[in-house]
Amino acid sequence: MANKISDETIEYVGILAKLELSGEEKENAKQDMEKMLDYIDTLNELDTAGIEPMSHVFPVNNVFREDVVTNGDGHEAALANAPKQKNHSFEVPKTIG
Repeated sequence: MANKISDETIEYVGILAKLELSGEEKENAKQDMEKMLDYIDTLNELDTAGIEPMSHVFPVNNVFREDVVTNGDGHEAALANAPKQKNHSFEVPKTIG
């Protein structure tokens, strides 16, 4: 392991994450962070020349469709079933006293 994490760094990360870690948990976190940094160093050794950056592993296409009105809003038909109407809307009894 080339990367070493200090106790102060673990304390600081714990404060930022609002975690209360025991001594054993701090040591485990320190070892995990060191392993992560070592793995990143391994990845940095790879030759990525000529490889385009990507945001997703699989191609992502826009799945949205055009918003087309097919049958109007049905406003008048819906209000035709209303027992009471007020200002072109349903009128209902007051429920909060």
